[in-house]
Amino acid sequence: MTNSYYIHNAHIINESERFPGAVYIKNGLIGEVFHGNAPSGFTMDANTVVIDAKEKFLLPGVIDDHVHFREPGLTGKGDIHSESRAAVAGGVTSYMEMPNTRPNATSITILEEKFALAASSSLANYSFYLGATNDNLAEIKKADPASVCGLKLFLGASTGNMLVDNPETLEAIFAGSPLLICVHAEEESIIRENTKVFTEKYGEDIPAAAHPLIRSEEACYTSSEKAVALALRHNARLHLLHLSTTRELTLLTEKCPLAEKKITGEVCIHHLWFDDRDYAELGAGIKWNPAVKTSADREALMAGLLNNTIDIVATDHAPHLKGEKENSYTSCPSGGPLVQHSLVAMMGFSQLGKISVEKIVEKMCHNPAILFHVEKRGFLRKGYYADLVLLDPDAPWTVEKENILYKCGWSPFEGVTFKTRVTHTWVNGNLVFSQGVFDETRKGMRITFSK
Repeated sequence: MTNSYYIHNAHIINESERFPGAVYIKNGLIGEVFHGNAPSGFTMDANTVVIDAKEKFLLPGVIDDHVHFREPGLTGKGDIHSESRAAVAGGVTSYMEMPNTRPNATSITILEEKFALAASSSLANYSFYLGATNDNLAEIKKADPASVCGLKLFLGASTGNMLVDNPETLEAIFAGSPLLICVHAEEESIIRENTKVFTEKYGEDIPAAAHPLIRSEEACYTSSEKAVALALRHNARLHLLHLSTTRELTLLTEKCPLAEKKITGEVCIHHLWFDDRDYAELGAGIKWNPAVKTSADREALMAGLLNNTIDIVATDHAPHLKGEKENSYTSCPSGGPLVQHSLVAMMGFSQLGKISVEKIVEKMCHNPAILFHVEKRGFLRKGYYADLVLLDPDAPWTVEKENILYKCGWSPFEGVTFKTRVTHTWVNGNLVFSQGVFDETRKGMRITFSK
């Protein structure tokens, strides 16, 4: 039997408000949200578990629209179970996973096989992107937007190369996709030319600091501009993933509520946290595609988040083995694990006065739900699924190998001390993570969309 929960004495962060309150969870849903305590006479189930939040922050579970959990086919790096476990420990209760697994999820059949894997192993709620190729338009047109989060389109080659570079195919995708088009935008011809220049100079031993010069601002902007032009020409919904440059922000010009935007953008934790000065110490540990760029870009991305030019904060969680990351530049894969530490990292920015907790909740919880039309998640509202996170804002801890939950066993944040700790995470009303202990008897649900 599913327990009911009454969480009281909390500082609730929800819909731009912060107030002392309580939440009642029943049958997997939010039964009530109270300002203050439940009124006298309010009736709770006999099996209700009462939790004193002790003035911790209570907020909706994070929805991460951009992860790579590596299953099927790449499970030495990570799998749905291991990475969803890390996710709920970090306050992420729902995720949307990318198609560049093995095999690539470029057909409805393969996509449904991934959903079946998650149903038996994922501790968090889940959806999976259908991947675009140069020749799968018929599969794209068959996708159901009520049950599939979006279409992933690679305009630049990355891990598990799924580059789509046929101009006629691109026009057809933007004209005919029933799904939100989510784009990895880097211009491949520019990257190849830059790679040639640095290979001629360094051979295989290109320094990691050259990565943002190879996968350059020009490569990012040129590709993002192309994607925006395609979307405007066909009146398509476009979401630009992992923005990394100041210049790309000039492409996001709509000044309207998020629900009305046609072209939206995302920034990832690493592009807010690191800049090109960090390559000297961390090397390939911060090699991502697109690359971490300058401190000016990093500051502009934060400013774009605050002024609502950028709509969502995500992770692009992409685990690789430590040994792989120690290879030479041309053999070293791009990507790194982040989903366990995304929320506490953003809270670190808040504690430095760079962003409010209310804005964090907007960008990590509310806005993904709005942008993707997620049904009954992302907010603390009566009748919504009870996906909640309890945060202690004054519980310092240091990221060490012993507390890293990613299957790959490392983090770019190793040695960093965060002041905030996730103490409890509920998924669909089930307390799946409590003070470091997991309840793995309950699994997450397939996310649905009101499209």
